[in-house]
Amino acid sequence: MSKRKIINDPVYDGFLSVDDPAILAVIEHPYFQRQRRIKQLGLTYLVYPGAMHTRFSHMLGALNLMGRALETLRQKNVTITPDEERGAKLAILLHDVGHGPFSHTSERVLVNVAHEALTDLFMQRMNTSGQLDTAIAIFRNHYPKHFLHQLVSSQLDMDRLDYLGRDSYFTGVSEGIVGTDRIISMLNVHRDELVIDEKGIYSVEKFIISRRLMYWQVYMHKTVIAADQLLLAILRRARHLAAAGTLPATHTALQPFLEQQYSEEDFRSRTDLLDRFAELDDDDVIVAIKQWQHAPDQILSTLSRQLLNRRLPAIRIDNSEANIENYARDYAAAHPLRHADYHFGTGRLRNRSYDFADHEIKVLYKDGRCLPIGQASDQLDRHFLEKQVTKYFFFYPRPDDDY
Repeated sequence: MSKRKIINDPVYDGFLSVDDPAILAVIEHPYFQRQRRIKQLGLTYLVYPGAMHTRFSHMLGALNLMGRALETLRQKNVTITPDEERGAKLAILLHDVGHGPFSHTSERVLVNVAHEALTDLFMQRMNTSGQLDTAIAIFRNHYPKHFLHQLVSSQLDMDRLDYLGRDSYFTGVSEGIVGTDRIISMLNVHRDELVIDEKGIYSVEKFIISRRLMYWQVYMHKTVIAADQLLLAILRRARHLAAAGTLPATHTALQPFLEQQYSEEDFRSRTDLLDRFAELDDDDVIVAIKQWQHAPDQILSTLSRQLLNRRLPAIRIDNSEANIENYARDYAAAHPLRHADYHFGTGRLRNRSYDFADHEIKVLYKDGRCLPIGQASDQLDRHFLEKQVTKYFFFYPRPDDDY
């Protein structure tokens, strides 16, 4: 009797069913279960309290969409073998398994390795009997059928479709709601490329616009940026103290990654390092910060208390880099703080909803023509799609913060 897992997913208002033994084995693997302890949106819950959903739920949601997409393509006479179906599902299921605690934030301090590279290493480690061979080839874009990789990673992949809808649901930001069912029903393949049937063009237009809006309202919300900068400052200070031998021990999986910066080559050459990383999640960071609020180092303790109590830095965002630099210079002159680089600084935000260097979204017409969305759409011309919005920010202590 085959084993079946039924998962209740509120985003899709129903039950997700998984009965493939290979997929069930991956879901039950400790590497995958770790994703239950990594939030999909990092510190965004400090702005949107409902944003407590995890990488685990997102990866299962993307798996659900992949199954529906493959079924749509089969109904349109696209040949997909059982092995390719399983490979595509496993590739999308594991596409985020390399994320560290608080996702992209930790990549900038704890490990000098992109999560995609770590995902590849995790998949290799899990591939003990060749059951992930096809999935790895699809993930790397080495599989002969290119459209399968595009379902995993492109500008209209199952990853983006799920996270837009999921993040919108849990933050309550309605701008991220897209016609997922409609888009999937309009998917097709033309000359080994994933395309959208012409009847789906308006749904794709809304998808592109929604993604741009979600970046400003959620992913690059100014308070989220302030929280990320505070967390980065805490981790940088902890690494500095660890190098000097004065950081209080955390007694968590975080400690080794504070004491040494590991490279991708380190992960490839040391068989134990990936397992050590696999023990690391959001909880380790929060537990450490709770300990550090009592640390003898005043900078570390102050920053830690501020994050725990949501005393986030003030932040100013401007379209002009010069304006931000002038403001930062004036502020630094008026507030000569010791170790100021932990308490204030500048940065930039870039938001481009469409990337012409990536796989372009193409529209397939009934007469056989296949045009890029920038030519097919009467709403999203190339000028709109090419536009990259860049903003600059300066974060600094609130006036009533005690330093």
